[in-house]
Amino acid sequence: MIVSFLLFSCNKSEHIFPDKIQEETTLPPNEEIIQSPPIENEAINFSHFNHLYKEIIFNEKKVGIVHIYSEYPSYNYAIEPNEGFTCVDDVARAIVMLSKYLEVFGTDEVALRKIENLTEFVLQMQNENGYFNNFLWGDLSINKTYSTSIAILDWWSLRALWGLEMVYPFLKSNKEIADRIELAIERLIINIKRDLPMTALNTEFIDSIEFPTWLVGRNASDKSALLILGLLKNIERTADNDVKLMIDGLAKGIMIMQKGDKDNYPYGAFLSFENLWHAWGNNQAYALLKAGKEFNNQEYIDSALNEIENFYPKMIQNGYAEAFWIQKSDDSFIEKERNKYPQIAYGIRPMLWAASEAYKYSNDEKNLIIAKQLGAWLSGINDANNTIYNPSNGVCFDGVTGQNEVNKNSGAESTIESLLILLELEKVK
Repeated sequence: MIVSFLLFSCNKSEHIFPDKIQEETTLPPNEEIIQSPPIENEAINFSHFNHLYKEIIFNEKKVGIVHIYSEYPSYNYAIEPNEGFTCVDDVARAIVMLSKYLEVFGTDEVALRKIENLTEFVLQMQNENGYFNNFLWGDLSINKTYSTSIAILDWWSLRALWGLEMVYPFLKSNKEIADRIELAIERLIINIKRDLPMTALNTEFIDSIEFPTWLVGRNASDKSALLILGLLKNIERTADNDVKLMIDGLAKGIMIMQKGDKDNYPYGAFLSFENLWHAWGNNQAYALLKAGKEFNNQEYIDSALNEIENFYPKMIQNGYAEAFWIQKSDDSFIEKERNKYPQIAYGIRPMLWAASEAYKYSNDEKNLIIAKQLGAWLSGINDANNTIYNPSNGVCFDGVTGQNEVNKNSGAESTIESLLILLELEKVK
């Protein structure tokens, strides 16, 4: 294993799935599954991702999909009965991961083929209203009615934007698909500009805590950070000043969601929504760093560093958490409630990416140390005292569920997020 400081993937979604997951019995017919060559890399093992990835015929086009669930011990596919067997959320996540892979390792024809087919799937999932539906049923019909699959301004539409913008530089030589990517993004951003007008940047107080009112979902700084990541790639391509103004408004709102500082709880953490902090999807510091570097805005950068250099070390030293809620007490904040588990790769990756980005910005060794300490979670420095990512087969367990306890399933989110961790560590090792 080339990532030498690791001693040797985890599925958590932005929404809560019903408990019942059943073995997949409604996959596309076998004859419609197309055999594709695997990605092979000596530094990082893509074997389990190759297992989850499939190519099928959908709407008379060849597309790439990623199976959402994969269950221990045989890692057969499974289905969530209210949703489906693959989704834009995880396919777009795979697009981001493969784009990062191409950035790190250079041209790879197999990866390019997979990334083009995954992009085709995302394009096919855009609803006529401009947003994206999320899930595909086993009969290859689009789930347009379940709450986590409706075409609205939510995680899956935002991740589609990020994925499509990330992949565009690698596919722009193919005019047919590049034109379709541009059109899909244009339709989506028209909606976002309409639904998030950056005019009245008012705040409100809930239980004496100040919140912005203009972010995605009113004060969802986690979703807003994901939107910033997509918009930053968009402005590289379009130089749209309205997009720049939107990024600025989103950044200002995210900074209001930051509470505490070096000496005061919660030590510069960005709340995710209202008084809740959760680990998964906590991209706020990373997004602010990227935006601060792009626009030479020190306020964004300092805010990001406040969380990275103060809150992250507290988490590493005192134990990770899945989520906590805060409340106001006089002029300070105290913890109201905490969920310690599950701890998942999707909760570690955003922090590690932010610490790595901070190191690239500052060249300060302490940020690199933070990134490596976070990465060690995969190799057993965790509450389970168990290796979460197995470099011999590319499996990443779906999470730490308690002291000395792991969920040994290995779904798309876990697998892809672990690869995103390892790819980032490759860049700074």
